[in-house]
Amino acid sequence: MKEVLVTGPFDDLRARDVRFLEEAAKFGRVQAGLWTDDLFLAREKKPPKFAFAERLYMLQAIRYVSQVSAVGEFPPTADHGPGQTPAPGIWAVDEAGDSPETKALSEEGGLELRIITAAALKGFPPLPALEVDARPESKRVVVTGCYDWFHSGHVRFFEEAAAFGDLYVGVGSDANLRRLKRDGHPLFPEAERAYMVQSVRHVKRAFIATGQGWMDAEPEIATIKPHYYVVNEDGDRPEKREFCRQAGIEYVVLTRTPKPGLPRRDSTRLRGF
Repeated sequence: MKEVLVTGPFDDLRARDVRFLEEAAKFGRVQAGLWTDDLFLAREKKPPKFAFAERLYMLQAIRYVSQVSAVGEFPPTADHGPGQTPAPGIWAVDEAGDSPETKALSEEGGLELRIITAAALKGFPPLPALEVDARPESKRVVVTGCYDWFHSGHVRFFEEAAAFGDLYVGVGSDANLRRLKRDGHPLFPEAERAYMVQSVRHVKRAFIATGQGWMDAEPEIATIKPHYYVVNEDGDRPEKREFCRQAGIEYVVLTRTPKPGLPRRDSTRLRGF
């Protein structure tokens, strides 16, 4: 399989960034060169919104990325020592990165330049079918939420919940979130939010919940038959506790703590309302 180099700041990772990584992964194994904070400052003349450690954590969680390395200078180098990952043969860029400088650098480095067009990045692939591994030894976990402004706290929550078993994530529908939350919610449509969730390597399946209220995933839970329903402190609701008690599902409340070394994130503050 070919090795594919992608480079960039990947600051405030959004669906378009993930779509780019997904398309790049169609060429081979993606090696992401992540700009250091110093390189970001030098090129953008301002610091990144998120520091390198947090950007690294987010990028490493994306299922389309095989390896992430720090890039402290531009042009990036793809020099790997003996026993390390093979040097890439392809450099993937989007249309904004298609320039005479990029072409010259790719030729100089012996890399085949692949341009991922804006048209290729439009829309979101359909979610995988909600198939359940029902083997006796398989433990299944359900979590639910809005996941409107995706951030490192969400990734950490998925990482912790997945420690209990195969993780199925119910994403609230636009209609249900409008009923439950204030005006302006959700900021991102359900297809985009579900796509971001499914892109995280800790998640076995994401699905858009078809029910209503705080137990909007009840129809899908009937199919999944989870052993655990995991929530964080913010998501703890009496309706969920009672549902799990009646259904014989173990209800787990996690303390909301960030990945060690990273700041605590909150969608409301990132979103601005």
